[in-house]
Amino acid sequence: MNKKLIFGLLLIAIIALLITQFGDQLTLENAKAQQAELALYIKQNFVLAAAVYFLAYLAITAFSIPGAAVVTLLGAALFGFWASLILVSFASTLGATLAFLSSRFLLRDWVQSKFGDKLSAINLGVEKDGAFYLFSLRLIPVFPFFLINLLMGLTPISTARFYLVSQIGMLPGTAVYLNAGTQLAQIDSLSGIVSPSVLASFALLGLFPIVAKWVMAKIKQSDKTSNKASNGEA
Repeated sequence: MNKKLIFGLLLIAIIALLITQFGDQLTLENAKAQQAELALYIKQNFVLAAAVYFLAYLAITAFSIPGAAVVTLLGAALFGFWASLILVSFASTLGATLAFLSSRFLLRDWVQSKFGDKLSAINLGVEKDGAFYLFSLRLIPVFPFFLINLLMGLTPISTARFYLVSQIGMLPGTAVYLNAGTQLAQIDSLSGIVSPSVLASFALLGLFPIVAKWVMAKIKQSDKTSNKASNGEA
């Protein structure tokens, strides 16, 4: 029998077993109950819970572990918008900077061999537009964030500038994700998934890259126009 078929049948059997054993627990009511318990714990131990979440998020970003988007939504649901915005914004930027520094001083050869084909585009962008190029990548991620962190470590950009531009550039996208997370946390029934506020939040999530791209194009066009004007005056 084909190995892929055996693996597929085994996977189906495991899923069926899990549904049989735990299916009654996979309900919205149970999820809300778990959320309520976590919310109560956080309320009683806010500083400890915030520190654990901050360090976990920092590690996820620094080591490029998949799942940052889910952890972002979870943070909004547990800590609320403003507290999670502070935690996620600083943790993600510090984690990104640690990945940047590890690429610069520890993983240079590995990053070069693994992603060297993409480095030329990054180098060209940094040479042409400097920090503005990094800002545009943060606002409209042409490459995944973990790849930006690693490849930027191989460019001449300074650590302080990388941190500052990343902090500012990632903030709008972080705010949009967190807003979606707070809306999900307020769902009390399955019908709530199609409520206007939830739909609006996820529409904003989808539209954000398009709007950001339009804004960046306008800024770049304005910058070119002003440069031409100043050159003409000279």
